Amino acid sequence: MHIPDGFLDVKTFSVLYSVSAVTIGVAIKKLNKNLSEKQIPMLGVLAAFVFAAQMLNFPVAGGTSGHFMGGVLISILLGPMSGLLIMSTVLIVQCFIFQDGGLTSLGANVFNMGIIGSIAGYYIYKGLKKIFSRTISTFIACWISIIMASSFCAAELAISGIVPLKLVFLAMVSVHALIGVGEGLITVTVLSFVSKVRPDLLELEKI
Repeated sequence: MHIPDGFLDVKTFSVLYSVSAVTIGVAIKKLNKNLSEKQIPMLGVLAAFVFAAQMLNFPVAGGTSGHFMGGVLISILLGPMSGLLIMSTVLIVQCFIFQDGGLTSLGANVFNMGIIGSIAGYYIYKGLKKIFSRTISTFIACWISIIMASSFCAAELAISGIVPLKLVFLAMVSVHALIGVGEGLITVTVLSFVSKVRPDLLELEKI
């Protein structure tokens, strides 16, 4: 889902950079006020886990790729603002050190995987949890978050005139519909393990 350099027009990547920068600023402000000492080590652990998991990429269309995202997992454990901050940090490191995702596209990648994948995914989970169990809510939220993030990615490429919307949408969503199943299974498995060995982590205040 990482978009490389040269795939977005100036207007598109400028708008997404602005939205992502403002949202990250809000997240940092909230975390500075509310983050507890107990949560700080978890930020590093989850960042390392997501970074490693995202290194396994599957080519999709027009030079983009698909992979495990991890936004819902982070957000359920630490909250959506933490999810955005961790995802943004991982994406910045991938961009500057591993050239995975372009510099001009960084704002779009943060928007797709951080804002949509983490924040939107978390609130979908919260809504579903009023109806379903934690396991079912987690799986569905993961799948939906992957589909939403890939759909936004497809729309951004189409708006920039790189690929026709129908072509890129079908390519992105069809592949990510399968990736979303894997994302859901991995997230459910990790949370199930956490609930057995460290159930207190699931009771932390979400920021």
